[in-house]
Amino acid sequence: MCAKVLVADDDPRQAEVVRRYLTAEGHEALVVHDGHAALDEARRRRPDLLVLDVMMPGLDGLQVCRTLRQESDLLVLMLTARTGEENLLLGLELGADDYLTKPYSPRELMARVRTLLRRAPRGESRPDVRRIGRIGVDLAGRHVTVDGVEVECTRGEFAILAAMSEQPDRVFTRAQLLHHTRGIDRSSTERTIDVHVMNLRRKVEVDPQRPAQLITVYGVGYKIAAGPG
Repeated sequence: MCAKVLVADDDPRQAEVVRRYLTAEGHEALVVHDGHAALDEARRRRPDLLVLDVMMPGLDGLQVCRTLRQESDLLVLMLTARTGEENLLLGLELGADDYLTKPYSPRELMARVRTLLRRAPRGESRPDVRRIGRIGVDLAGRHVTVDGVEVECTRGEFAILAAMSEQPDRVFTRAQLLHHTRGIDRSSTERTIDVHVMNLRRKVEVDPQRPAQLITVYGVGYKIAAGPG
């Protein structure tokens, strides 16, 4: 699957390595080195994926992600040297689709890129609409509704709902859900599933503190309850 990929990284050597790996896999790759250029090129070229470094001059990657997420559903893979959980959570809450901590291997990066592009909508989804209690999951349109009202979800959140809605009342482990959202590096990033579920509860539950449909099964994972909620 060939795609247009925008790489935004203020380290020219690192950015060039990423560009070479992308082009070797047949992708069209463009490199910029600051946040303002990333915004400009994302708006002008409309890439399929943005590989976005957090630490950049002028406008950092978190600000870029926040702005772009208000304008489009562009896939965003964030790169950062920061290792604190707060930065991970913030990046996901801003709508990043995946998050990779430096230093990383180019092969791992390309695995993440392939996974994200494989899960991106290409207009070939079946027109399935699943209804589980108050929640509706439109697989073709990639929409989620609650009592008939559409709610906005990130790609990661939608992937979790789509997976669980296929088998209501089945308990999914975090590793299994992570496979649906990323498919790799499960042991070190399962905490992100908790973040996605927490955000989903705010959007689909009447009382997020007492969820009626997105249920925690302690010691195992999560399930979506088939009841009306």
